Amino acid sequence: MSTRMILSMAGRVAGAAACVISLVSCGSEMLRTGRSPVYLVVESVEASAEGGTAQAFLISDVRLEDGSVFNDNVSLTLRSVEKNPDATTAPINTVTLTRYRVDFRRTDGRNTPGVDVPYGFDGGLSVSVPPNSSATVSFEVVRHQAKLEPPLKNIAAFSAAGRSLSGLGFLSTIAEITLYGRDQNGNEVSVTARLDVHFGDFADD
Repeated sequence: MSTRMILSMAGRVAGAAACVISLVSCGSEMLRTGRSPVYLVVESVEASAEGGTAQAFLISDVRLEDGSVFNDNVSLTLRSVEKNPDATTAPINTVTLTRYRVDFRRTDGRNTPGVDVPYGFDGGLSVSVPPNSSATVSFEVVRHQAKLEPPLKNIAAFSAAGRSLSGLGFLSTIAEITLYGRDQNGNEVSVTARLDVHFGDFADD
């Protein structure tokens, strides 16, 4: 057998081995991701500031004239949908949400937490969504503490003592809200919603 034939056969064997490794790796990734028979859909996102009317965007006042701050809340309506519409609905397909994550970003790419945008944070949930059903979850999207830290505190036009402060006028961000949970078989499920959040030191009513 010539050297050329030996090298050719060796190359084919190596190529076949690489294909097998690739398929095994790809297969394991497919098994790991999206194993749940259901997925979550965000039907609506509404936010409210200081107990005001809920809207599809948030106007967040960083500080009132007396120096006090308020948190801002968000409500998400989610629907659990079975991937196989012909499957018999089973309780094991119920998704229990366990936590959420809120991160802020700007469209100009300046996204350093505590400098350009508020710090992201995590929170806990205990809400179950049966298959082919909807549920609404509510929680903080802007915490009190965020308004006492940069960059939001730099927006304030007045301190608690009424002294004028220099700083940003307004800050427009997108809040990325990701909810995490599991079905009753332990398969992980997540969904992400987005909300326009505009920060400023607005005039009090």
